Amino acid sequence: MQPEKAQKIHFVEVVKPPLWLLAFIFFLLASLALSIWAAFDDRAGLIALVASIIVLFVVRKAMAMRIEIRDGELRVGGAHIELKYLANAQELSVNQMRLTRGRDADPAAYLALRFWQPHGVKVEVRDDRDPTPYWLISSKNTKGLVETLRKNQ
Repeated sequence: MQPEKAQKIHFVEVVKPPLWLLAFIFFLLASLALSIWAAFDDRAGLIALVASIIVLFVVRKAMAMRIEIRDGELRVGGAHIELKYLANAQELSVNQMRLTRGRDADPAAYLALRFWQPHGVKVEVRDDRDPTPYWLISSKNTKGLVETLRKNQ
C-alpha cells in the first residue's frame, strides 16, 4: 500500500449563506413551531422548535459552497475540472454578473451560483469533448480566485 500523496491546496473559499438569510429561514421555521405549539401542547412545540434549529444547521451546511484549487483541478461543490482545460478567467462586476447569469446566460454553461453573492468569476472551458462553454462561479474573493487560476494554468 502506497502512502497518500500530499495535496497542495492553492486556493480555498467557502461561500456561506449570510446571517439575514439564516434569520429569515429561522423565522419561517419558528413560525411553524409556534403553530404546532398552538395546535397541540408545550411538548410538541418544544420538539418542533428543536427540530427547527437542527433543520437550520442542516440548511446552512447544504447552502454553503466550497471552491478549491488543488492538485491541478478546480473544484466547486461536487464538480471538478482540470486546470489545463480552463482559460480566460475573468472577474465580473455586479452588473456583468447579473447579465451573465441572466439575459446573456448560455444554457450549456456550468453555473455554481449563490443568489445572495452578487460577485463572480467566469472561466472558459477549452476542451473539444466538453460542450460546456464556461463555468460561472459566485465568489466573495474574485480577485484571489482569478489570480490563482491564472497562476496555475
